[in-house]
Amino acid sequence: MAKLYFYYASMNAGKSTNLLQAAFNYAERGMATMLFAAAIDDRFMAGTITSRIGLTAPATPFDAQTDLAACVRERHAQDPLACVMVDEAQFLTPAQVDQLARLCDTDGIPVLAYGLRTDFRGDLFPGSARLLAIADSLVEIKSVCTCGRKATMNLRLDADGRAIAEGQQTEIGGNDRYVALCRRHFTEALGRQPATQALG
Repeated sequence: MAKLYFYYASMNAGKSTNLLQAAFNYAERGMATMLFAAAIDDRFMAGTITSRIGLTAPATPFDAQTDLAACVRERHAQDPLACVMVDEAQFLTPAQVDQLARLCDTDGIPVLAYGLRTDFRGDLFPGSARLLAIADSLVEIKSVCTCGRKATMNLRLDADGRAIAEGQQTEIGGNDRYVALCRRHFTEALGRQPATQALG
């Protein structure tokens, strides 16, 4: 049975690199895949998935209005797909996540979605929340905080490198705007009182 996988991590953990490696593995075995990239992410060339280590691959851009199921079924009818892969899956709408689940359940096409779990405030993205709720397999890709602990949070920085606690959920940026931290250092950077101190 085809499954919906959600590979999640903090910023700079290698999500796109993992996706591109998986796509390469399928291609090496002569299996067709379809890759999707978030249209909102304009850091690199449109219609591509680009990793920080320099790997790239062409991809179909998606936004909130994209009917992913229709795109996949049209392509699948021409060239049977072994797998669908989605980069920046946090930008999916909950309805699009449901479309991907139906592709697994009805069409028998596995879907691998890669994305952030939480935003710069520590809140779930709607797409990630839906993936966490219904994906068949949840896989954490590990990253490291500056202290050596596992990084699970994404701290947003302003132009002067100061932590930002307010603003729009989505603001595209790389290492110049975000840093992955463990929960302790994320909380300290935002000047929030740890829960244990607040209770004491």
